[in-house]
Amino acid sequence: MADSTTKYQKLVNNGFLFRFYLLKSLPLAFLAGIRVQRLDQEQGVTTVKYKWMTQNPFRSMYFACMAMAAEMSTGLLVMNEIFESKPSVSMLVIGNQATFHKKAVGEITFTCADGKLVSQIITKAKQSQEATVFDLRSVGRNESGEKVAEFLFSWSVKAKSNKI
Repeated sequence: MADSTTKYQKLVNNGFLFRFYLLKSLPLAFLAGIRVQRLDQEQGVTTVKYKWMTQNPFRSMYFACMAMAAEMSTGLLVMNEIFESKPSVSMLVIGNQATFHKKAVGEITFTCADGKLVSQIITKAKQSQEATVFDLRSVGRNESGEKVAEFLFSWSVKAKSNKI
């Protein structure tokens, strides 16, 4: 059976390389301690822990830290599909909604299980050369498996033309 792991997945799943990337390109995510637990064709899973750098005055995790981890769980799936793509594809978050269900303390795990949807949408976007907007959901759960928060990110992708 052939290995279906992409070059991007190998980079992301290498803890050292990915932390270096965060330090260089997303320093707040690095400082917050966001980690990638899993990236494959179906899921993006990230974690963030409640600690001094991620707290709010109410002794729970600051919503912006949760939003970073949730966005990363969705964005990793998009980036996995467009990495070294021909034609290249641009991506941009154009909207966000969040619902909070429970106080966020401990380690929160965000899961986006829309990898197959992302693959289909990117394929269509490459064929149409039009901007395509779609929503990806990330659910955050605490260490007990209880739902803490849900985030919905609206992404826009567009294949870049090969014209100079």
